[in-house]
Amino acid sequence: MIERLHTGARMSKIVKHNGVVYLCGQVGAGESVTEQTQDCLSRIDALLIEAGSDRAHILQAIVWLRDMAEFAEMNAVWDAWVPEGHAPARACGEARLARDVLKVEIIVTAAIKP
Repeated sequence: MIERLHTGARMSKIVKHNGVVYLCGQVGAGESVTEQTQDCLSRIDALLIEAGSDRAHILQAIVWLRDMAEFAEMNAVWDAWVPEGHAPARACGEARLARDVLKVEIIVTAAIKP
């Protein structure tokens, strides 16, 4: 069974299937990549909790940065957020994001907690 939460015409914020939760790409508010990453990860936390998961159960993360020159700044926030011993498989690349003000977008797939 597939369960979709916060579904609109274009996408669902959360899709659950066979013990796995898929989140749509999350962006954050703020001027700097630090602020946007912090806000983005806070949104991911809230969606994961709603879906029955948490950051310790993330299987994979895909990070898109507007500018790879901000990689270290984003990683400083990411490294403080990921629980020790629970780093997911992760990819990071540079991409043109949906709006010019966006500096980071993160897509997460996680296991639902037993």
